[in-house]
Parts: sequence; C-alpha cells; structure tokens
Amino acid sequence: MKKMVLASIVLGIFLAMGITSMAMAERQPADNMQIVREKIQADKKLLIAENMGLTEKQAAAFWPVYASYQKELMQLNNRSIKLIQFYNYAGDFGSAKVSDSHAQKVLEEFLTIEGDRQKLRQSYLPKFTKVIPYAKVLRYYQLERKIEAVISFDLAAKIPLAN
Repeated sequence: MKKMVLASIVLGIFLAMGITSMAMAERQPADNMQIVREKIQADKKLLIAENMGLTEKQAAAFWPVYASYQKELMQLNNRSIKLIQFYNYAGDFGSAKVSDSHAQKVLEEFLTIEGDRQKLRQSYLPKFTKVIPYAKVLRYYQLERKIEAVISFDLAAKIPLAN
C-alpha cells in the first residue's frame, strides 16, 4: 500500500508538471511535447498495471478498454490545457483584472469540461465492468482520481485567483 501511495504521489507530481508544461507549449517545440506526453502515458500505465492486480485474462480484456478511455480522457485534458491558456494562467494573469465576459466564458467551459469528465466515467463503467469485476473497476477509478487529485492540487498552487 505504501508503494502505491508513493508511486501515486510521484507520478501525480510528474503528471502535473507535464500538464503545466503543456500549458506553455507555445514556448517549446511540438516534438518535445509529444515526447513528454508519451512518457506521462507510459508512466501512468505502469502505475495502473502495478496496482490493479489483473489476471492475464483480465489484463487482455482491460487494456484495450483502458486505451480507449485514455484517448477520450486526453481530449478532455487538451481542452483543460486550452482553457488554462485562454485564461492565461501560465503567464501574468494574477496581475490583471478579468472582465465579466471573459470570466463567464472560462466558467462555462470549465463546468462543461467537468461535466464531460463525469459523463466519460459513467459511459465507461459498463465497458470496464464487462471485462473486469466491479471491485477492480472501483480500484481503477480510485487510481485515476488519485492522479487527478495530485494534478489538481499542483495546478491550484500555481494558478492565481481571479482579480
């Protein structure tokens, strides 16, 4: 259990740094960003594999569903990155006053992304439970939430409050 928690924290921090770096993609070549993304995905998959306890048969059925889920999750993450860029969190946002119209656009997109994230989890529940038992699906969703929590914590520390 300690190994899982430590691995989750380390991976989460790495993921958060990667996502923050992606938010500043304009400053880095596209090839570097693709390398970072591939590294993040490989590390995340390793963490999931080490903590799921899947049988060979379960693993054979789980990984294709996982890959499909991750592809859709990446689309949501890309939208979040674009939102951060739009809101200029990565730059000097904290020093400028935000207009109501700009704040409205950000809030609407943020809430839409969060709603879509929940819909994604719900839509994949039957797909995951078809290939692995509910207890293992719960474990997988817990692992995903732990990773998301660390990323959210890191972003919250880096993104200033709106003025």
